[in-house]
Amino acid sequence: MPDSVASSSSSAKGSPRSLSGLRPFLYPYRAQIGLAALFLVLAAVTTLFFPLALRSLIDGGLVSSDKGAQTMALRDHFLALFGVAVGLGLFSAARFYTVSWLGERVTADLRNAVYARVLRQSPAFFETTQTGEVLSRLTADTTLVQTVVGSSLSMGLRNAVMGIGALAMLVWTNPYVMGQVLLILVLVVLPSMWFGRRVRKLSRASQDRVADSSA
Repeated sequence: MPDSVASSSSSAKGSPRSLSGLRPFLYPYRAQIGLAALFLVLAAVTTLFFPLALRSLIDGGLVSSDKGAQTMALRDHFLALFGVAVGLGLFSAARFYTVSWLGERVTADLRNAVYARVLRQSPAFFETTQTGEVLSRLTADTTLVQTVVGSSLSMGLRNAVMGIGALAMLVWTNPYVMGQVLLILVLVVLPSMWFGRRVRKLSRASQDRVADSSA
């Protein structure tokens, strides 16, 4: 049994789809996930509209030579900019609250499930499995899941939506600048992916050492 557990654990670590095991824990919160996704998209879109509203304030509010018309134009554009800023704050706060709530709930359910599973193991399991490894899985892994679900995943999705929207805006305004940005992105993303793999390997090694020291 321990050998099968170890082999499945190692294969799950190396599999890019290891987070698919969280699906049963996420399924009860489908409505909250949909709400968080809605707020995420709204916050990302509002962030993209902010520079457009600022440009409209600068360009449209200072065109008219008539002081009265210029004052009215500045007021209208400033109110539009203020509305975008308020929307950005509200959507970002709602996204942060719903995603953080999801992370806490999923982590609590996961810890309860792991603890209940550990209690059902036979004495032979505890004779052949290090206690520190069980504690590491119960604390470090669930904390990592909380970080991913409650922060990192939503930030990655938000940045992806903002990146796609920003590239679309660049194509619309200046394709030449967009080409330069894509070149810079390639030069930045490729080394980041390489360092990311190195950091994941070091993180796994560090977690294994913590388990060994706690045994």
